[in-house]
Formats: sequence, C-alpha cells, structure tokens
Amino acid sequence: MIGVIDNGDDCAEWTFPAEPGAVRTARAVVRDRLRAWGLDSVGDIAALLVSELVTNALRHATGPIGVRLVHPDGSPGTLLVEVSDPLPDPPRERTADLDDEGGRGLRLVACSARAWGTRPGESGKTVWFELTVPD
Repeated sequence: MIGVIDNGDDCAEWTFPAEPGAVRTARAVVRDRLRAWGLDSVGDIAALLVSELVTNALRHATGPIGVRLVHPDGSPGTLLVEVSDPLPDPPRERTADLDDEGGRGLRLVACSARAWGTRPGESGKTVWFELTVPD
C-alpha cells in the first residue's frame, strides 16, 4: 500500500501500486474500514465490487490505483466507493460467454450497485458506485 488518507468518520482513501497483491489488500482495507464504521451489512458486496474494479485497473492500466470510501453524514443511507487509475479510457461493459473467465466485473457492479458510472480525472479516470446502507 502506497499510502492512506483517513479523513475522519466519513471518508477514507488508499493508493496501491499496480501489483497483483493490490486486489487482496484493497478488499481487506475496505472490509476493515466498513467494520470500523459499523457498516458490516455492505462489507461483502463493497469488497467484491472493489475487487472487480481494482482487477480491471490492473489488467488495463499501469501506475497507482486509488480506492476511496465516502459515507457522508448528510446522506446516511449511502456509501460511495471510487476506484481510480491513470488510464483515461472509460471501461466498457461487455457480455461474457459462458466459457469466458473474465468480462463480468462491470455487469456485476451495474447489477449490485444502486448507481454507478465513470468520470474523467486530472490524469486517468474514476469508476464509482453507490450502495444503499440499510438502517
């Protein structure tokens, strides 16, 4: 892990090198932070979707991968998750054949998240998704 910025109770950010171990580490830190925030109910799905997006970043981009969690006070029923990488091209959702070992990540994000999308950054892009946090 290159670095972590913990902005208190509502935001945490990490930067990972573009190495295979980044997926496992990202999953673990997301679960740990959500547990600390008392958001265990979305821990598994958030970790799974982060895992998919970090894997995509590793496959298609070089350079650091950012992960950011935001649980805003003004919107207590929402968790925003962002994964950033230095590749400016937006990801493309595709239909995987039954035999394909990949190609399902964005579809999984689209089906599991309340909302999702991409936005360009200063260098690269950010893929984000929102999860509903049960009361």
